Amino acid sequence: MATENADAVQHQYIDIGANLTDPMFRGVYYDKQKHEDDFDAILERARNRGVKKMLVTGSNIEESRLAVQLAEQHKKLLYATVGVHPCHTMDIETSGDPDKYFAELEALARKGKEDGTVKAFGEIGMDYARLHYAPADVQRKHFTRQLDIAEKLDLPLFLHMRDCADDFNAILYPRLSTLPRRGVVHSFTGTHEEMTSFVAHGFSIGINGCSLKTEENLAVAREVPLERIMLETDAPWCEIRPSHASSKLLIQAGKHEQALKSGFDKVKKEKFVKGKMVSGRCEPCAISQVAAVVAELKGISVEELCEVAWANSVKMFGFEESVEYNNS
Repeated sequence: MATENADAVQHQYIDIGANLTDPMFRGVYYDKQKHEDDFDAILERARNRGVKKMLVTGSNIEESRLAVQLAEQHKKLLYATVGVHPCHTMDIETSGDPDKYFAELEALARKGKEDGTVKAFGEIGMDYARLHYAPADVQRKHFTRQLDIAEKLDLPLFLHMRDCADDFNAILYPRLSTLPRRGVVHSFTGTHEEMTSFVAHGFSIGINGCSLKTEENLAVAREVPLERIMLETDAPWCEIRPSHASSKLLIQAGKHEQALKSGFDKVKKEKFVKGKMVSGRCEPCAISQVAAVVAELKGISVEELCEVAWANSVKMFGFEESVEYNNS
């Protein structure tokens, strides 16, 4: 287990998955403005916690454009992915012109890659746990179409796979010889067998609060090879909650407890207070809690884990080592 006092150490993090285009970060919940825009405060809390870089996830063409805009506005702090999440694949079906949709998606990714703002192609994949958003056949079709684009882009893949491993692998694995890059299976919640298969095929594993909910999740996360671990929050989702199996590890890690709780004062959105986090809305600063749990699982220091996860992320996505910010 870790031996250093977390209060005395400033770790540095790369959050490889943050949905910063979500309206929640502007105070909007279910199309209603509940409190003032506190986006800048969210970024500041992340910086104060040691988050040096964040990959802003694109979930459809509109959100991908917004992700790129954020990366342009916050250079060297924010970067973007471009892609269509499986739960948004019906957006392609209803666009009226899927070919045009994909052409625009590819053009956005290509230009962003050239500009240095886009570091991955995704979030693409399949999700059979939420078929009410898009039927399985639609998800399969558009996962395949997006892999066609990925073959031309030479960007790491940012993958989503939930409750669909057999179909997912049947589409992905035969394409590996023609895909120029591997990537990360983010927000991983699969089995040990699924994890080891992805690792054996050259993929990394993204771990967040959703990856640490159950005892089975913890057992799988413990076995992810260090050289394949990446840390993320999937904010505003996937916070570590008291009901999760991972919460006991935060309690066990008494040496981390004060530092992990410091700065995490929360209020309900209806009672918003400037400078405080909102209950139920995960933020990138919470990556320190994810790191603490994973370090406990691996029996190593948070510092060692952060160094390895940082190196893994820089190597895959080509982040600059510089952490100077330009927020103009």
